[in-house]
Amino acid sequence: MAIADTVSPAVDLAAVNGKLSHQPAEERIAWAAREFAGALVLSSSFGAQAAVMLSLVSRVAPGLPVIFIDTGYLFPETYRFADELTARLKLNLKVYRPAISPAWLEARHGRLWEQGLDGLEAYNRIVKTEPMHRALHELGARAWLAGLRRSQTSSRELLEIVGRQDGRIKIHPIVDWTDRDVHTYLTKHNLPYHPLWDQGYVSIGDVHTSRPLTADLTPEQTRFFGLKRECGLHDPDPSPTS
Repeated sequence: MAIADTVSPAVDLAAVNGKLSHQPAEERIAWAAREFAGALVLSSSFGAQAAVMLSLVSRVAPGLPVIFIDTGYLFPETYRFADELTARLKLNLKVYRPAISPAWLEARHGRLWEQGLDGLEAYNRIVKTEPMHRALHELGARAWLAGLRRSQTSSRELLEIVGRQDGRIKIHPIVDWTDRDVHTYLTKHNLPYHPLWDQGYVSIGDVHTSRPLTADLTPEQTRFFGLKRECGLHDPDPSPTS
């Protein structure tokens, strides 16, 4: 079963979303920091526009744990981007990795990402959701912040500012931001996009399941060969495979 070891507190989601809907992202983060003091984390993939949420949180709630899942298959540029932003924003970075190494994973299961949708889902459970659940548990998280936005994909169009996932409260402070909002913030604060952004990558994950955007692809098709969009971190997940 999915790991939901920390029962979320009683939060009136309708009331909170109504209250925060007219507030800026900074106030949404400040609300979460007050409400879940000592038990709040931020997750980041250090993806294309990750600097926005990392900057916002570093300004509003400095020192907040930042969970970064290192699958072992990330782009070299992603690792360097993580180093750059960690140093610049003084992030409290918490790196979590799968319980099995990439070499052992492939020896045991082969290249799961080449085995269709079932293989992709098994791969994501092993290298992403299991370490994420472990991180949330070990850090005592009752709530977590994520930089998802409604305009990114069809699977995120109905996201609320505050919701629940696997027994925890999930807060999306920039859920209603547009690409223009993101660009404006990055420009104002002199922050970079991921280095691969200029090479056409609009969604950046593992090297073998991320492709640059071309004329024959939609943004959603640049991940996981178009078979799926979400990696499993941001929705309830079945029990991890090992």
